[in-house]
Amino acid sequence: MIRACEKCGRGWMMSASRSHSNIKTKKRQFVNLLTKRVGGVRMRICANCLKALAKSS
Repeated sequence: MIRACEKCGRGWMMSASRSHSNIKTKKRQFVNLLTKRVGGVRMRICANCLKALAKSS
């Protein structure tokens, strides 16, 4: 299952984790996905899209 929003398509991003000695290690930051029923259909949408839907309704 893909970790991406089904509405806007936003997925994970690459970032850097820094240790005490400032050594950089690559890590993935995932989107805040929530499973909600939108219009009778169950979707995995990100928190930003959910917030926008709440404002428009």
